[in-house]
Amino acid sequence: MSDRRMKFPYTFSAKIAQFPLRFYLKNQWVWRYYFISLVACSPVFIAISRLANSPANKAKWAEMKRKELAEHHH
Repeated sequence: MSDRRMKFPYTFSAKIAQFPLRFYLKNQWVWRYYFISLVACSPVFIAISRLANSPANKAKWAEMKRKELAEHHH
């Protein structure tokens, strides 16, 4: 970053360049707990995704949709 800063950063890139990200990461609890919760919740989300996308569940879902479609056509 150069020494000549804009008095008001009116371009998007100037706003990004002058944003005090380090200050926010250091002084706000939300950022710290966001990353901790992301790590803590990832195994749960992965397990749910694997269960939802399993071949048995996909077959069950297709059968339910087939029955639903058959009811609407009669």
